[in-house]
Amino acid sequence: MSAIKEKDKKYNLHSWSAQNKVDPIVVTKAEGLYFWDENGKKYADMSSQLVNSNLGHGNKAIIDAIVEQAQKIPFMGPAFAMDCRADAAEAVVEATGFKGGKVFFTNAGAEANENAIKIARQYTGKLKIFSQYRCYHGSSAGAGMLTGEPRHFFNEPGGPGFVKYDGPYAYRAPKACKFENEDDVADFYLELLENQILYEGPEQIAAIWLESVVGSNGVLIAPVKWYQGVRALCDKYDILMVADEVMAGWYRTGKCFAFMNFGYEPDMITFAKGCTCGYVPLGGVVMQEKIAKFFDETSMGCGLTYSAHPMGCAAAAATIAEYKNEDIENKMKVTSKVLADILDGYVESHASVGEVRHIGLFSAIELVKDKETREPLVPFGKDPEGIMPKILGMLKADGFWTYSHENMIVVCPPLTITEEELREQMAIMDKVLDSVDQMI
Repeated sequence: MSAIKEKDKKYNLHSWSAQNKVDPIVVTKAEGLYFWDENGKKYADMSSQLVNSNLGHGNKAIIDAIVEQAQKIPFMGPAFAMDCRADAAEAVVEATGFKGGKVFFTNAGAEANENAIKIARQYTGKLKIFSQYRCYHGSSAGAGMLTGEPRHFFNEPGGPGFVKYDGPYAYRAPKACKFENEDDVADFYLELLENQILYEGPEQIAAIWLESVVGSNGVLIAPVKWYQGVRALCDKYDILMVADEVMAGWYRTGKCFAFMNFGYEPDMITFAKGCTCGYVPLGGVVMQEKIAKFFDETSMGCGLTYSAHPMGCAAAAATIAEYKNEDIENKMKVTSKVLADILDGYVESHASVGEVRHIGLFSAIELVKDKETREPLVPFGKDPEGIMPKILGMLKADGFWTYSHENMIVVCPPLTITEEELREQMAIMDKVLDSVDQMI
């Protein structure tokens, strides 16, 4: 064991892991799509780390903006106005298209959701917050209760008022469901949701949360009618609609924000990750004008020492400018189609691939033991034989870095990846899936 790894394991606690089982790679260099370990082995970052390094590693424009701000004023409390804060806020709000909207900056996505919960409750005067099963919104106290997959168990019993609902996941819908098309899928889940709203009492529901596209839980892309139907239900029952854009935002889906693909507009969005590509932590809540105006005369009950951190804001303004300078939205049209074609081919060519889901450079491969029964490769919430780590290990051995969740492998490369790089890396995935086919 190297001295760096030994010291890391001695003093650091690694997230979501039994500490004796972690074996972290010691990283010494990162550039573009790639990073290198202490032995000189090169890895392609095919998950953009945690789906946040959207512009890859070592972007000079972002780094220069951070350095310049660090040399100028590295920190000033959130009560002060600064050029970097004003520039970042303007860029973020304009990117959402929320006319008259405002942003409250946080340090990360979980904090964005934490503060959005408080804002929703304060604005509406209601307690209950609906959020979807199979979603992840963070692991802090409130965001962890929004989360609708097994990682929220660590936050229970948690505070009052959090209610879960079933969102569209046609591939794993009840066996009795016979959907003819996407509208049928949307109608089914919208009926469930409206019933639940009535059961819980709309006069008590402050907000309905959703990931604009469900991320780590399988890149679940709902029908257009679903999103528009949730918007209609929120309007009907005077409930706020909050879209978590932490992972799906900042061009990951091909549009600046994922909701822009589906013809609806939420009342608030939460964001982080791709707004700085992780170079400096930053997140936030963007709210529509009606909510922003509420706080003109009412004190907003949110505050953080590092809200609108100057270096984070400088990084955000530079990052948002870089998306435009590099013409990411147009460049992605080519690579998104290449990735979609490759993934769709896997469904036909690999016995272990039950379904693939993709939008932009946001995708997941769902692995099964049997395509007919759709039995997942590993049971929900369990992997006693360590099958998924073995698959990731095979990818890692060939320099393909990503992560998995349950029986899904995430494929979310930096938005700057070239067609040649993408094809080269997906050839590695193809080879590993051949081995998975043999495993089942």
